Parts: sequence; structure tokens; C-alpha cells
Amino acid sequence: VPFWSSPERAGWLMKQGKYIKTWRRRWFVLKQGRLFWFKESTITQYSRPRGVILVSGCLTVKGAEDVLNRQHAFELSTNKETMYFIADSDKEKEDWINSIGRSIVRHSRSITETEVLDY
Repeated sequence: VPFWSSPERAGWLMKQGKYIKTWRRRWFVLKQGRLFWFKESTITQYSRPRGVILVSGCLTVKGAEDVLNRQHAFELSTNKETMYFIADSDKEKEDWINSIGRSIVRHSRSITETEVLDY
């Protein structure tokens, strides 16, 4: 499956459901400014993501152990919502935060591209 090969990062994370606030284990793939998630880690051309987040719309990604009172937790915020994730280890958590953070910087537009500042 050409698109899904060589992602920036892929791995298991626990994700809290949007409406039913239970924790579910999902396979996440960070690729080309999007964070996709799947039920299974085996991805074929017939696999359909359970969801996707456009990284360019994200404002912050940071640790959230204190918010959730759970180890290895982190949050991803857009201007509309905050999503919470739990990694398997502290290193995994840091790696995800760093990868998503780099992707946010890479895919967010700079001010000079989109608007002219007038003083």
C-alpha cells in the first residue's frame, strides 16, 4: 500500500472516544500532515481510517498526565476541541509529541504567506 508505507510515525496509542468517553487502543499513522487512526495495525488498500486529524489545524501538543491523572498521557488541541491520548511508555509519549509538534510546524502556514501586516 504505497501511501501507508514509510509514515513519519506509526504505533499504538489509547484514544478517548469523542462521544462515549471510553479508552480504546488504536493504531495511529502520522503522514503528510495528517494523523490517521485504525482498529488494526495491518493496513491494506482496503483499510479505512476510523478518523483523521489535520495537523495544520492543531494549536498545541503537550503532556497531559496532570489533566487525566494517568501516566504517559498527552493532549492535542485544535481551536474546537482537545483530544487525549495515552502512550505505552514515557519515551513513546515524548516521541509522539515531538513528531506531531514537528508536523504542526511543517504544515502550519506562516503569517507572511497568508496576510500582509499593515503598521
